[in-house]
Amino acid sequence: MWAILTTIFCCLPLGVVSIVYAAQVNSKWAMGDVNGAMESSKNARNFAIISAVIWAVIGVIWIIVVVLGAALSGGSSSSGSSL
Repeated sequence: MWAILTTIFCCLPLGVVSIVYAAQVNSKWAMGDVNGAMESSKNARNFAIISAVIWAVIGVIWIIVVVLGAALSGGSSSSGSSL
């Protein structure tokens, strides 16, 4: 679930890698490869987390840029006419 959500809402390339690892878990588990399934699960989780962190960092940077842009343009937007 997290792999799909991070792919849709966050970082597409890392989300796809997370989906690939998540898809490997069930087939490895069914074949009896418990260690392989656990490793694929761990990798899927890690890539989903990395994707979400990248999205959060980009979001914070965007908010800072917007706030700074609004603050800097706020003082220079006078129309020049006063009543």
